[in-house]
Amino acid sequence: MKAIIVDDERLALRRMEKLLKEQNANTPIHLMGSFQDPHAALEAAKQEKLDVAFLDIQMIDMDGFELAEHLLNIQPQLHIVFVTAFQEYAVKAFEMNALDYLLKPVHQGRLAVTLQRVAESAGKTSVSYSSQKHMTLCCLQSLHYLDQQGNEQYLPWKTLKGQELFAYLVHYRDKTVSKQVLIDLLWPDYDSVRSRTQLHTAIYQIRKMIKSIGFDLEIKYKDEGYRLVWGDVKLDVEEWEALVRDAPKVTEETLEQHLSIMAKYTGDFLEEHPYLWAEYEQERLRLLWLNHVKQIAEYYVSVEQYTEAILIYQKIREKFPVMEEGYFYLMKIYAMLNHQGEVSKQFKLISTKLREEFDVAPSKELTEWYEQWKKGDQT
Repeated sequence: MKAIIVDDERLALRRMEKLLKEQNANTPIHLMGSFQDPHAALEAAKQEKLDVAFLDIQMIDMDGFELAEHLLNIQPQLHIVFVTAFQEYAVKAFEMNALDYLLKPVHQGRLAVTLQRVAESAGKTSVSYSSQKHMTLCCLQSLHYLDQQGNEQYLPWKTLKGQELFAYLVHYRDKTVSKQVLIDLLWPDYDSVRSRTQLHTAIYQIRKMIKSIGFDLEIKYKDEGYRLVWGDVKLDVEEWEALVRDAPKVTEETLEQHLSIMAKYTGDFLEEHPYLWAEYEQERLRLLWLNHVKQIAEYYVSVEQYTEAILIYQKIREKFPVMEEGYFYLMKIYAMLNHQGEVSKQFKLISTKLREEFDVAPSKELTEWYEQWKKGDQT
């Protein structure tokens, strides 16, 4: 896997180089260059085919988003991973179809997940689906599976800890997770003997469950850790994300395809299970969903299918109740349709939400738009 790093801070470059070198045992990486100058990175991209670029967002000469656009013009297949100290850049990162984003300071465990994602994507030029029926493990909404006939089935768990351990190993599939990490996560208050006993018991239960259902999965023990070896089993999260990333622009001809993708997102990642460790992945997928459905809504607005657009923005509002975006777009559509009462209603709803949750008022942009609209409406 050929990679470059771009960051205008020398120490940040050195740290990222060190992290990538330490990952080489699991994911072989050939670092083609580390650049403080974005222009030098562009020249390197013209000379050598790359798999992934790790880009800092805040740089003086050229920010990471602009650099990503130039790099993708040179190598459209290149995977972009943004590295930033500011989480608010996440939405824009996914709008650019970035493969992932990392928050500084970057940690080895988080980087391992990103590199796994890069390796999987780099090995696929397109998503192909066999006509043969396979079982599908599902993590959207809740942890369950679809049998070979496509019927929804639930996994037989004796303990909640066993279920969470399996979900964790699924999330870090094909990566070795140390026993100590698992113990600290699931049995932090137990003494060493009891916690190891609990871990061994849960692993046994998972192996028994895998065998009884017939999953092509295997748990292997190596180097004081466990690894879930993935076989011929589909994963709903992985398939949905691939469909989103490979989807063409929303047009009249591709609309049905996009609506089908939207329908496959049946709920947030492990939404029904309160796992703190799953929150980042849950939010990452929610942002991908948001970016995708916004494209559909914008298409509906462009062809004046306002009812359909309203339904999607209402979904956005429900999934992100304290994000202004859904309310703001609804206000603009209702204003176009001359539904004055609905415009005011949306403004009051977001104002109340923000006051109750954060004790703040709506943004200056939204407030000024609303005040200007009221003046125009009154005249």
